[in-house]
Amino acid sequence: MNLANSITLARFPLLILLVWVLYAGGAWGRFLAVPGIVLLIGMDAFDGIVARRRNETSLLGSVLDIAADRAVEIVLWVVFASLNLISIVIPVIFIVRGALTDSVREVGYAGGKAAHAQMSSDWGYWIVAGRPMRAGYGLAKALAFMTLALALALQTIQSPLYQPALIAALVLSWLSTTLCIVRGVPVVMEAFRWEKGGA
Repeated sequence: MNLANSITLARFPLLILLVWVLYAGGAWGRFLAVPGIVLLIGMDAFDGIVARRRNETSLLGSVLDIAADRAVEIVLWVVFASLNLISIVIPVIFIVRGALTDSVREVGYAGGKAAHAQMSSDWGYWIVAGRPMRAGYGLAKALAFMTLALALALQTIQSPLYQPALIAALVLSWLSTTLCIVRGVPVVMEAFRWEKGGA
């Protein structure tokens, strides 16, 4: 167990704590969930930095990182849908897309390839693994989760700022959902190329 993987795995108990706070933490707990989500998302970037600087990158680390990302996004989308802040359609899309892309990637893992190394086309690599797309997608999700937590806290104290915060959160949530679909398409398309023997 290296340091990078330890940071990745530490995201799971923090996620559980945040879920508890969102449901039972009251107004102040819900306000504190906003920086908690920042920390949770930031740990994703931090484990990658640590892995590269300490030469701890590995196939297992790549798989654990994707598993943690998937758990965080699916759990938080489900929680916010359960709290009636977003449509149930959003977590359903993320779950279906995640199940499809992760299943396809299993073929690559069996061949010893990390997720992003499985993209053979230039356009597919740019959409799935390119830094601008990854950063934009991660930022959209982070802002959506933070704004949803803030809207929940504002709703709890019956603030007039609740409605504007919710509107911003919904825009960010649907933007994240659109990017989720767009980034999933190349993964599935390249799987059909493997099936046909293309490279």
